[in-house]
Amino acid sequence: MKIYISADIEGVCGSTHWDECDNEKPDWTEFKKQMTAEVAAACKGAMAAGAKEIVVQDAHGTGRNITAKELPDGVKLIRGWSGHPNAMVQELDNTFDALMFVGYHSRAGSSGNPLAHTMRGSYVDYLKINEHYASEFLLHGLLAATMNVPVAFLAGDDELCKHVKNINKNITTVAVKEGIGDSTLNLHPKAAIEKIWQGAESALKSDLSKCILPKYDKYEVELRFKKHQQAYDASFYPGCKLIEPQTITFQTKDYFEVMRMMKFAV
Repeated sequence: MKIYISADIEGVCGSTHWDECDNEKPDWTEFKKQMTAEVAAACKGAMAAGAKEIVVQDAHGTGRNITAKELPDGVKLIRGWSGHPNAMVQELDNTFDALMFVGYHSRAGSSGNPLAHTMRGSYVDYLKINEHYASEFLLHGLLAATMNVPVAFLAGDDELCKHVKNINKNITTVAVKEGIGDSTLNLHPKAAIEKIWQGAESALKSDLSKCILPKYDKYEVELRFKKHQQAYDASFYPGCKLIEPQTITFQTKDYFEVMRMMKFAV
């Protein structure tokens, strides 16, 4: 079994303030360690379920947060950013048996996490795909669906876990914290690690064929920016249309074109 894990930091246990996610701030060190521990737990759970090959993408900020030597032997780690439109699932393809998300967070415009955002937080007010508000999970999960790769597991904040279950009830989720205003209510870090290990193992022992997100004949994107200048600039990307001062739309039959548009517009 070949498994891909995409890891972020705003959804790991305890992270609450942007200083804790910024590698230039001293608070980041503690949450870099928690991110590494949660990813390692997902890897160990996957191995317990029979995974023979695991690729992890460090998909936060600089892409250089996870301490590689703390991961199980044999795990491959993608560090940094290649610039490929597949963004947080770079190198994912149809040879993988499942995709897993660790440390993921609620979408832009959500109250589920003080750190809620979608991709570039200083730009995106909200993103919709086929009328559904889109998180980073959904943006990349829909891409996986075009490759027939199931989404087996997600760990992150409680609101995102509920969002995932509404999309596909068969995906295993582990909520490690709950956002309350500008605060978070968290599991003990060790409990979060244990639940992620158990959840990942259980997820990969389930019927993965039921965990593929939907595929559509056409994708309609609505992207609202925080500033009208950002929307005006993005409206010149081929296929984009400015419908309001802060909002563009984009339509395509090829989901990869959604990812390409996001790369250049955001």
